[in-house]
Amino acid sequence: MGAQTVPVSRRRLGIGAAVALVVVVAAVTIAIGIVRTGAEAAVETVPDAVSETVAPATVYVHVSGEVAEPGLYRLDEGARVVDAVAAAGGFTDAASREGVNLARPVSDGEQLVVPAEGEEGSDAVGATAPEGDGRVNLNTADLAALDTLPRVGPAIAQRILDWREDNGRFTSVDDLLAVPGIGEKMLASLRDLVTV
Repeated sequence: MGAQTVPVSRRRLGIGAAVALVVVVAAVTIAIGIVRTGAEAAVETVPDAVSETVAPATVYVHVSGEVAEPGLYRLDEGARVVDAVAAAGGFTDAASREGVNLARPVSDGEQLVVPAEGEEGSDAVGATAPEGDGRVNLNTADLAALDTLPRVGPAIAQRILDWREDNGRFTSVDDLLAVPGIGEKMLASLRDLVTV
């Protein structure tokens, strides 16, 4: 009888080991399946994320005056005057570094003239159109110059400056319609008094 007891317990031990082995193999298989599914999902989303990357829009700026290489330059949208000057090779020795506002955003189609020392630049504060013209330049006028316009008080003048700061240079007088508080009637009254 003692000889029969040993084989029964070995048999139970063998069956228990086999069941444990099957459970471990099943658990490992399930774990591998979960890991593979997660990895495949991650790999599938990567190409979509890459394809959604959009190249920045560009603007064209004509840089002239006291720069090393005057010419037409293509810059990323949101570029500033400092970027345009750098693209043109930087200032010459004769350039008036205070004649332009390096922090101002550039706009598409703009001509940026870097003045020589002693000349007034296109970004000079309070600058107006050429002598004798009498029109106020929307791109260079300060608050006081804008306040001299009829129906434009300090509040509207500040809105014009804010719009210019946020959006870059005015490309036409009609851009005034985008300034809060300026409508068609007011634009008609200002059209002959301002320039860009």
